[in-house]
Amino acid sequence: MSLDAVKDGSVEFNAYHTLTAEEVAEFIGTNITNGLTQDEFEERIRTVGENTLGDDSNIDYKAMVIHQVCNAMIMVLLISMVISFAMRDWITGGVITFVVAVNVGIGLVQEYKATKTMNSLKTLSSPSAQVVRNGKSETVNSKDVVPGDICLVNVGDTIPADLRLIETKNFDTDESLLTGESLPVSKDATLVFNKEDETSVGDRLNLAFSSSTVVKGRAKGIVIKTALNSEIGKIAKSLQTDVGLISRDPSKTWLQNGWVTTKRATGAFLGTTVGTPLHRKLSKLAVLLFWIAVLFAIIVMASQKFIVDRSIAVYAICVALSMIPSSLVVVLTITMSVGATVMVTRHVIIRKLDSLEALGAVNDICSDKTGTLTQGKMLARQIWIPSFGTITISNSSDPFDPSEGDVNLIPRISPYEYSHDENGDVGILQNLKRRLYNKELPEEIDIELLQRWLETATLANIATVFKDEETDTWKAHGDPTEIAIQVFTTKMDLPRNVLTNEKYQSSPSNDIAKSDYAQFEHIAEFPFDSTVKRMSCIYFNNHNETYNVYGKGAFESIISSCSHWYGNDGLKITPLTDLDIETIRKNVYSLSNEGLRVLGFASKSYTKDQLNDSQLATLTSDRATAESDLVFLGLIGIYDPPRNETAGAVKKFHQAGINVHMLTGDFVGTAKAIAQEVGILPTNLYHYSQEIVDSMVMTGFQFDGLSEEEIDELPVLPLVIARCSPQTKVRMIEALHRRKKFCAMTGDGVNDSPSLKMANVGIAMGINGSDVSKEASDIVLSDDNFASILNAVEEGRRMTDNIQKFVLQLLAENVAQALFLIVGLVFQDENGRSVFPLSPVEVLWVIVVTSCFPAMGLGLEKAAPDLMDRPPNDSEMGIFTWEVIFDTFAYGFIMAGSCMAAFTASLYGINNGRLGYDCDSSYNSSCHDVYRSRSAAFATMTWCALILAWEVVDLRRSFFRMHPDTDSPVKEFFKGIWGNQFLFWSIIFGFVSAFPVVYIPVINDKVFLHKPIGAEWGVAIACTLAFWVGAELYKYGKRCYFKTQRAHNPETDLENRGKRDPFEAYSTSTTIQSEINIISKQ
Repeated sequence: MSLDAVKDGSVEFNAYHTLTAEEVAEFIGTNITNGLTQDEFEERIRTVGENTLGDDSNIDYKAMVIHQVCNAMIMVLLISMVISFAMRDWITGGVITFVVAVNVGIGLVQEYKATKTMNSLKTLSSPSAQVVRNGKSETVNSKDVVPGDICLVNVGDTIPADLRLIETKNFDTDESLLTGESLPVSKDATLVFNKEDETSVGDRLNLAFSSSTVVKGRAKGIVIKTALNSEIGKIAKSLQTDVGLISRDPSKTWLQNGWVTTKRATGAFLGTTVGTPLHRKLSKLAVLLFWIAVLFAIIVMASQKFIVDRSIAVYAICVALSMIPSSLVVVLTITMSVGATVMVTRHVIIRKLDSLEALGAVNDICSDKTGTLTQGKMLARQIWIPSFGTITISNSSDPFDPSEGDVNLIPRISPYEYSHDENGDVGILQNLKRRLYNKELPEEIDIELLQRWLETATLANIATVFKDEETDTWKAHGDPTEIAIQVFTTKMDLPRNVLTNEKYQSSPSNDIAKSDYAQFEHIAEFPFDSTVKRMSCIYFNNHNETYNVYGKGAFESIISSCSHWYGNDGLKITPLTDLDIETIRKNVYSLSNEGLRVLGFASKSYTKDQLNDSQLATLTSDRATAESDLVFLGLIGIYDPPRNETAGAVKKFHQAGINVHMLTGDFVGTAKAIAQEVGILPTNLYHYSQEIVDSMVMTGFQFDGLSEEEIDELPVLPLVIARCSPQTKVRMIEALHRRKKFCAMTGDGVNDSPSLKMANVGIAMGINGSDVSKEASDIVLSDDNFASILNAVEEGRRMTDNIQKFVLQLLAENVAQALFLIVGLVFQDENGRSVFPLSPVEVLWVIVVTSCFPAMGLGLEKAAPDLMDRPPNDSEMGIFTWEVIFDTFAYGFIMAGSCMAAFTASLYGINNGRLGYDCDSSYNSSCHDVYRSRSAAFATMTWCALILAWEVVDLRRSFFRMHPDTDSPVKEFFKGIWGNQFLFWSIIFGFVSAFPVVYIPVINDKVFLHKPIGAEWGVAIACTLAFWVGAELYKYGKRCYFKTQRAHNPETDLENRGKRDPFEAYSTSTTIQSEINIISKQ
């Protein structure tokens, strides 16, 4: 093969698992024995490049600063800052400067942390590798490995590149980085797969993958992929999100591509096309307000026929500034920071502040299974012992604690018979252990059958289970599968040390382990071999002087070594017939269909007289002799149990209108069983059409084999995808995005990193999660608890509700100020110049000081009782629903009218109505009436803004009826105003602050351009009360409207939300057949 064919790491060919090792060597151009020559290596390293996951480029801090500054909200703040300094308002200018610095600083820190993701991936690669070149073995730096190298790996090595295995010897690798599955994978170089077979990456057992670790054995392989073309490299490549702004679509003209490029660049510059829905909406709002401010400034100058002097310029700036919510960004940042701090106590670490708000809009959660929905540990679930019965283990939450759980017996019934029992009359004997202790088992049940099985299970096992006296917790060492078996035998009072130690370390409590039980002496062991898929141990029983062979392994491997079993009566050993094997196999299938990993057990015994020295030597040294003519004893089904909280969390997610999808590298049977157990899948699949069922559960190969159009035509996106690769997860996220879904992705492995990055919200596990997954995520769960996501979603929804409230408050004030000032153009002084009813400093004071703290208080409001019974927030509308938009203008108009009434009444009612001259710059004797009227208008604007903060605590309920659950209107009122103490005291402070600002000399007439007042306070109070009444009447009208809407659309009633079957829409029930017809048409 030419060098060009391997230049890109053989991307052009991705089916090495379908070729023999010799065909791969010929295809890739290497010598399977001697490897590459030095010249070939040098040529390939020049052409292919080094085996790294990218260059360690320096961080461009300048670009990071520009990126943080160049968004619309920051730009508006900068303009506000410049205006403030231009007006020589040093205090306001300084505050805005501080706000800009805080926001840019936080953004810089977050962006800097994000750049470390690739560096974490790079640490996964092996520092060195052993290769064969020029016929000699040599150790080289892993970055110098190229396609065609012959690589040697042993126990403990990190595989430097993707390999097509040539030779394997008991070779197992840990591929959890790629598949997320913690169990070691046994490799076999002799396997060759058919091109037509469904062979996912995790099932390609003749390949070994870069960055995987060797946990057992050794192997030799041909390097087929390096660097970013390896499987781990594909993950690294997917984390590089810089797709560029320049459009090069060949189907478009250069003019069209130029327009698209311009739009992308502008959107990225202003932040209107990037970030969370809230970030994009606020950026668009900032752009809109900026242009409105410019328009209003032009209107002011136009009213003076563009004859602009300093007073007119100041008025224009004042009107423009009234439309800029200068305190919005700082309030938003503080609210999110407080929310992030609170979430730490609820086991949620927020890496990116805006991601918490984004969770409020999530309507789909895609989760890995192992270690996320499940515990990542193995637990015995069922044991079948022929003629004895089926033992079930339930209610066991800690896989290491043998004291937990219930052990029950279904006597003389197999799993297959139990699963096909239609009458439900199978008797279950509860608490098997107690019955053994009290000798309460029926006479027809032979306890020796259980004794033989337990003896085999505990001795053909090298795992240890023990109780740590210091921490008073159970711990275990060994293979997860063997730990699960050893925990069960310990649960039954027969741990291995009881049979092998000279002195018992625990007190047996039943006849199985009675005090005179024989001591077992370990003679020989044949460890698990991936080629035969079983292991066995030989023990000498000093009590009855017998040699015993105990074996366990995959069912097909064990049954092929068996010639006898105890039959249906359990009284004597009988030969195994084909019918018997088929009977046993049915039970294997029955256990497998429940998602259990099934192992078989067998044994045989020899008396001392049956073996001479030569025969004993053969038995203990020859595996074939030891593992032949065994007696089949039974089966065990083990599984990775769900976390205790998972099922409840899934149910609550459904109640909140959020779908949960399981994306796992595990087998489809196991994934389906776990999904049904925790509620991701319905248990009654027979209620659904085959098309729906086929869509609900898929393998990664099936899903990846569909085009985007075929995926989009599925009646429902899969709820479970088994044997999926990292790319499968990414395609699932993309499919959700095409359906306008806002999704979160949870995971803990490196294989989850691309989908964590692509999801709207990435959630990593803090304890078992890899550094790469954490740094690719937005949120980290410090307790690895799937249910903690509920806390994050609840906090996200609470925060979104509160952001909506204070944004409404601030924007309504902006509308009120702008409208008041525009209408105020009608007031002209003796020189024909407009007199502004509010001075620039008064405008800034209300926006920055008066409103800021109540807005923060609104950000601290508690969650509404129905928060998790609602559907997710609309990610398209965001916080700017039509209700909020109408509220903004309604409250703004009412407030502007109240302020205009206060100014007019004070000017013409209490004072003489003289507008004077040059009253926009400084005080003179002609400005007495204007300055006093400004004070009245300023007090009214201040107090109306504070009342509005209380009114928007609930967008519909009356301020006096915020808590209808109380038994007294008085209690209800005080609970409403005292429930949020920060809001209460900030409003009180705002009310009181109006007085010193009006009365302190110099500050009042030199800075705020108003004068102390007397009777005008009565006007301000009356107009404030008028605003309050107007706000209450408006909310009353809203309640009447929505009450009418609920009467016509009762399904929108919050009391009915969350109580429907989450899978109801897919049922073939005739009661909702019309819905199915609609779905089918769609």
